[in-house]
Amino acid sequence: MKTPKRLQPLVDEGLVDEVIRQLMSGKEATVYVVRCGNEVRCAKVYKEASQRSFRKSASYQEGRKVKNSRQSRAMAKGTRFGRQMQEEAWQSAEVDALYRLAAAGVRVPQPFICHDGVLLMELVTDAEGNPAPRLNDIDLSEEQALDFHATLLNQVVRMLCAGVIHGDLSEFNILLGGDGPVIIDLPQAVDAAGNNNAGPMLERDVGNLASYFCRFAPSLLGSDYGKEIWRLYLAGELNPEIELTGRIEIEERIADVGAVLEVVNTALQDEERRRLYASVR
Repeated sequence: MKTPKRLQPLVDEGLVDEVIRQLMSGKEATVYVVRCGNEVRCAKVYKEASQRSFRKSASYQEGRKVKNSRQSRAMAKGTRFGRQMQEEAWQSAEVDALYRLAAAGVRVPQPFICHDGVLLMELVTDAEGNPAPRLNDIDLSEEQALDFHATLLNQVVRMLCAGVIHGDLSEFNILLGGDGPVIIDLPQAVDAAGNNNAGPMLERDVGNLASYFCRFAPSLLGSDYGKEIWRLYLAGELNPEIELTGRIEIEERIADVGAVLEVVNTALQDEERRRLYASVR
């Protein structure tokens, strides 16, 4: 096929020898199958911010570090330079997350290089060596659904133990490779410790998995793995080998209203004394 304009610099520099075909086009990027020497890989070409349909970037970028204060100020002001920095941060976030998660034992594509808005990485394949299908395109038995759900929950736990939350996890960005599910599409990945939205995002990711797999395995209905995982993380008790139950204990003790009111009244009295003391000084 004709080499897309955004891929031409990689061809000119010898990083890509041939663009074989377009693999898919999504809300964030277009992915191509490319040949690099004797290896077949994929090239993810990020769309410009004005062309992306993913519009929630502000909540995802909270807590991300930038190189210096000048870049931080420019990003906050929304200047042209700042917007450029935001784009670079959006793209480098995926590369950073891929390396970080691979080191933590999470099954993600291996990245090779990110050059001028193009991420060159491993082409995930099925058992026959063909590009792996998305989970959404596969019919599952109940046994397969339960197995894949358990595998992916463990991957989510490993991600969280590495301090990363996918932020947009669903059946549409999980590939079914020859060795099992592979998690993709991570430019919106968030820092679990630095983002105030981390807990709800984690619970939504896990809830998306349950919503999909319960179509094939009704026993997953009513499970609450997201809250369980997040509570264990906050308590410092989460690890990749932990056994999850999908259930959480709800505190059912009756609140001691009298004790609460007593604390409130004491605080009000203290404040009144401080006010009177200040008025007579």
